[in-house]
Amino acid sequence: MDERTQEILKRFAASWNDTLERYDDLINNYAGFDGLVPLREYILKLQKNGEDKFFRIGTSMHELLISRSVSFGLRADQKYIRIEALLSNDFIVKLQEGEKTYRAYQIKSLEDVKLDNLLKTLKQTLVS
Repeated sequence: MDERTQEILKRFAASWNDTLERYDDLINNYAGFDGLVPLREYILKLQKNGEDKFFRIGTSMHELLISRSVSFGLRADQKYIRIEALLSNDFIVKLQEGEKTYRAYQIKSLEDVKLDNLLKTLKQTLVS
């Protein structure tokens, strides 16, 4: 494995650990963040399935962002998935690039095939 690939995998892994720590803090120490529990469980499922080798993740309060960005923060030309927790069983998922939305769904479970398909689509984009 070349040096660049090792660095990308290191950054991806760090983003998963940081995001889990952030969600743990919000869930355990602040009221009103119970809606993040399913997102945290989803992160752990993806991580168990090895998806942490393909994606960088981050948070924006009640949202989980999944991208192929090597660095923290997203440029306007990078595609990403935004998962917004409305309730513990109600989510809005979007495939976006900057402010442009390619696909958007309201789903009841993070096990929904629509979300799986968005991940497959995102996985086909270049790491940048």
